[in-house]
Amino acid sequence: MARPQEAMPRLCLIEDDEIMGESLAERFRLEGFDVDWWRRGAEAAEALEKRRYAVVVSDIRLPDCNGGDLFLELGARLPMLPPFLFLTAYGTIDRAVELLKAGAADYVTKPFDPDALVARVRSLAQDYGGAGGSDMDGDALGVSPAMRRITETLPRLARNASALLITGESGVGKEHVAQFFHRHTGNPDAPFVAVNCAAIPESLLESELFGYEKGAFSGAVKAKRGYFEQAHGGTLLLDEIGDMPLHMQVKLLRVLQEHKLRRLGSEAPTEVNFRLVCATHQDLKAMVDAGTFRDDLYYRVHVIHLRIPPLRERPEDIRWFVHHFVESFNRAHPDERRRLDPRTEQALMSYSWPGNVRELKHAVERACILSPGPLLGAEAFFGEGLEAGKTDESLSPSLAEYLISCERDYLRMMLERHHWHMTHTAEALGITRKTLWEKLRRLGIEGPEGD
Repeated sequence: MARPQEAMPRLCLIEDDEIMGESLAERFRLEGFDVDWWRRGAEAAEALEKRRYAVVVSDIRLPDCNGGDLFLELGARLPMLPPFLFLTAYGTIDRAVELLKAGAADYVTKPFDPDALVARVRSLAQDYGGAGGSDMDGDALGVSPAMRRITETLPRLARNASALLITGESGVGKEHVAQFFHRHTGNPDAPFVAVNCAAIPESLLESELFGYEKGAFSGAVKAKRGYFEQAHGGTLLLDEIGDMPLHMQVKLLRVLQEHKLRRLGSEAPTEVNFRLVCATHQDLKAMVDAGTFRDDLYYRVHVIHLRIPPLRERPEDIRWFVHHFVESFNRAHPDERRRLDPRTEQALMSYSWPGNVRELKHAVERACILSPGPLLGAEAFFGEGLEAGKTDESLSPSLAEYLISCERDYLRMMLERHHWHMTHTAEALGITRKTLWEKLRRLGIEGPEGD
């Protein structure tokens, strides 16, 4: 039976060579892609503005433009670009590497293995959302190799594992991974209950987890189900389990072993059955050695262990998250649409992001709100009118300094490329001479002779 049209990933192929273009288009169609083949960059750009694609496969050398310049120009204009994979000859490999640093997904050198090319394109299409969408709130955790491996592993774990331990620095998205795990358990409509153990006062932790009967203590005017009962039949996430007191660790272990609990003030046991996901930024094994975490509970929750790498170890995901957050803002504020300057995008990809995804999200939201225009340049993340000492925790001064440094270096590079010709440089940057002069004065950039 033929595959339904709406289920076919849509591919944008930009290739001027008639023989290669026709061959690739036919091969991708046989592999289940819906292919739009364009021979000129201008035609492809128009299509990319109107349609959504899962992947773009483009030659670097095109008759009317350079494929790399097309990618950078589209990235500056469009709020969200699909993954770009470039076809390059040996002489343009350096250019392809530059494009990777600017956010392109990958490149292959000619001659190439068609099977390997198809496999790479299919992987990019699946990472991006299959049919050209980018649903980070759905089944997508990132596009980096590390997150792709986790994405591929989690559905199998969700079908077979009853317990999962997720570790990683604060802000990497451990709860998002736990939700992904829950959606693939076979019963996504079952309850998903997330509990931050560090946020509940120790005196209230037992009543919150186990629940209580009416009159169990002063103020218990009616019975209440605890988090364990609320998660019955579904998934319970115990976030920051490393902060759970030792006496509660004993009671948690008993529930996990017996699948029964007693509410406070009750003598009758209540059966509970749930999948357990524990998350922490701490080293539980070191805590076991230090005597602050029970070894029997450690081995009970440490059945399957997933480490979520910090954002600085997966820069490919930075661009993906940035575009998702910008697109989310655009959907919520259609009259104030924002787009990212690719030069600022490169700076964001190079920054270490000590607060990980959480910090990145806050930084993008802040830039979208404060930006006076649609283009999010370095000033949007740290405007001239803001003092470094008055920024909030979501955007540290070190990021501001880094963005300004990147802007300064980029302007110097463009000026040198155009032999310090102000008009030509401004045209290449897409700004006016006046704006360029103002940037040079603000950034303290002088000519080769100090002019």
